[in-house]
Amino acid sequence: MSDREKDNPSHPTPPSPDEIQKEIETFMRDKFGKNIQIVAQPFGFDGVSDSNETIEEPEEVEERPEFDLDFDYSPRDIKNYLDKYVIKQDEAKKALAIAVCDHYNHVRECHEADMDPDIELDDDNYSKQNVIMLGPTGVGKTYLVKVIAKLIGVPFVKADATRFTEMGYVGSNVDDLVRDLVHMASDNIELAQYGIIYFDEADKIAGSSEHGGKDVSGRGVQHALLKLMEETEIDLRSGNDVASQMQAFMDFQRSGKVSKKVINTKHILFIVSGAFHGLDDIIRKRLRTGAIGLKSPKSKDKLKSEKDIFKYANTKDFIDFGLEPEFIGRLPVRLSCQALSIDDLYGILKESKGSIIYQYIRAFSAYGIEVFFKDEALREIAEYAFEESTGARALMTVCEKIFRDFKFELPSTDIKSFVVTKDLVDDPKKELSKIMADPYYSRRMVFEEKVRESERRFFDEHNIIVKLNDDALGEYFELYKDSGRNVEAMTAELFQGFIHGLKIIEQNNGTMEFILEKEAITDPSNYFELMIKNSYKK
Repeated sequence: MSDREKDNPSHPTPPSPDEIQKEIETFMRDKFGKNIQIVAQPFGFDGVSDSNETIEEPEEVEERPEFDLDFDYSPRDIKNYLDKYVIKQDEAKKALAIAVCDHYNHVRECHEADMDPDIELDDDNYSKQNVIMLGPTGVGKTYLVKVIAKLIGVPFVKADATRFTEMGYVGSNVDDLVRDLVHMASDNIELAQYGIIYFDEADKIAGSSEHGGKDVSGRGVQHALLKLMEETEIDLRSGNDVASQMQAFMDFQRSGKVSKKVINTKHILFIVSGAFHGLDDIIRKRLRTGAIGLKSPKSKDKLKSEKDIFKYANTKDFIDFGLEPEFIGRLPVRLSCQALSIDDLYGILKESKGSIIYQYIRAFSAYGIEVFFKDEALREIAEYAFEESTGARALMTVCEKIFRDFKFELPSTDIKSFVVTKDLVDDPKKELSKIMADPYYSRRMVFEEKVRESERRFFDEHNIIVKLNDDALGEYFELYKDSGRNVEAMTAELFQGFIHGLKIIEQNNGTMEFILEKEAITDPSNYFELMIKNSYKK
């Protein structure tokens, strides 16, 4: 009997977490040797002290307010939102937007029926709109789902199939995906049950097939996912989690019973994706057989569409690849994403709100350095990324290679801005040397970039195109470089002086585009007076 039990034999105090850990360490060292060390995180059990003090019952915690699912989007609303972040993949975005709207409209109806007993809802005939996405790496599959989850305001969890096929039945099981969803929802179970679970690299869990599929463990993962994708209750205390089991033990010590927290997966949307290398061959073989055996012109046309081959996949193709019929049957919405071209990669850099360029602008901004990207440089980055053959992921690979030395060297200098040009993308080290050797080299390019931005703003405000030619720009830089003035303010003031004369010329002869020469900077009054006179003659 321990000292604690001797002091209070009628009401023995349960051991503290520290005492439990010491007992486990003693047992493990006796069995495996004295060199073993047990490292554990603090359990932090409710109502359990770290000493032998009397256990106090935990105070009542205020119940979390009911979560109100406010979903009021049309498929076009979601598609338009995705267009701001994801370039191309129009058909995939449409299909995904429809599936998401169908799912969350039904979830909202179920939620309203739960809140109001007077609402009757026939839920027996509804099939959940789980999705399978096909396409090569780096085309935006994960990003599509993440952006949608952010728009709707539900938690999002992404997991790779390798987490289960490699660690398998020792380290992870698919139930952990649901627990991760609760964690992402800050333990708000009500919110988590409307979340999205994204299962990537699903082709890695294909079972044995004629096409050289994976081993039986892949089929085991498929079967484990089946119950999650339909409706089941998952205990939030994992059997493999020591902290959870210790919490359950302490609950039992305190109250004589173990409290149970569960989450229902009925309204969790599952989206499965993968590159599915080899599935295209299965599809082509089936279409080719149909074209030869049935002499179907329609099948022959399908064979010509190499980029869109996944859109012709049927259930038998997936089964031949190695997916279980029940598994693919739980994924009624099928969509394919196409590989990205150079133009697509350029569009991602130039137009997407999620462009990697903004990350580099913020990275340099942290050191007080402004960076500007010319269109020619973005096109060159896109061309280098295309050669990597890993889709949009290659954009960051290329950018890291380009800007590594810039990130290392510039923060320790007085240089506060630079412009990314095509030459810089092609030979970063050479351009960095020029920038560091001649402060006016970079300053002149930054000046030019800011003047061009002022020209674009002038057009937006007055619908008149104004551009300084090279001589005018050089003269203007000489006025600016030692003035100590802000480029944008100085240029706005300069252009404001032009507007009266330009408007007169526009009214006289309809000219709306002006390439201004050096004299517009050195002697603007006489320059515009002559232009106005000529406009009357014309």
